[in-house]
Amino acid sequence: MAVYQNYLRDRGGKLLILAIIALITQVIFTAYVRPAGEKWRAEQRALAERTPGYRPQRTLIVIIQDPEQEATIIVATWAMLLAFLRFRELKEQRALLSVGLMKQAPGVVILPSDAREYLRTLEQMPPKERDSVVPRVLAAALKRFSATGNVQDASQTVHNVCESENNRLDAELAILRFSVWVTPALGFVGTVRGIGLALQGAELAVKGDTSAVTSGLGISFNSTLVALTLSIVLMYTLHEIQLAQERLVLDAENYADEELISRLHSV
Repeated sequence: MAVYQNYLRDRGGKLLILAIIALITQVIFTAYVRPAGEKWRAEQRALAERTPGYRPQRTLIVIIQDPEQEATIIVATWAMLLAFLRFRELKEQRALLSVGLMKQAPGVVILPSDAREYLRTLEQMPPKERDSVVPRVLAAALKRFSATGNVQDASQTVHNVCESENNRLDAELAILRFSVWVTPALGFVGTVRGIGLALQGAELAVKGDTSAVTSGLGISFNSTLVALTLSIVLMYTLHEIQLAQERLVLDAENYADEELISRLHSV
């Protein structure tokens, strides 16, 4: 029940962050981006009418002003914020490798009867730290060694728990993976909408008015450009997070082997 409540709290917090980002972005687009984009378009049309052969310029404001680009920016901003929080959490967990949780003087051995004492030290840690990878691995190995008195069993437990922790950390990236997937999908929605608008204006284009066609194609290309650019950034960020997680688990396993398993001694 507690695990389910933590899951709901975590998901609720992340969705709240998304709602706040969406609200702020909507205010910015309504108050500045779209008015500035329309003003730029009007200025470019006026210059084109006054100057024969003038080619309208492109600007970032016009490229991002449509609803699909706004939605893409909202999702990408949300994903980058979640990625930042994840990196910070991994950094805090990595710091536990250097605080000396199992640091002992050379030659000190740990007997099965001593395991409970070391385990109590880990259990007294703050809940957030206690739920980190390194304490969980050490606690599982100590429990196994206390129960069986077998060093090989404790070593195998370290390996198994590290694999489980790696899978757990990877599963927690589900929302970030969803964001990486949905970003180009939103761009594709804009592409389809833009092409649809261009096709609707095809009859006017035959009569010489190509404004509807160019506007529709502009929406199509702009949404694709924004979505693909942001998806590349998000995919790289996801790759870096996965690499950081794998390194954390590997370093935790090495730490447990060097500072705990090597000191265990069966009676």
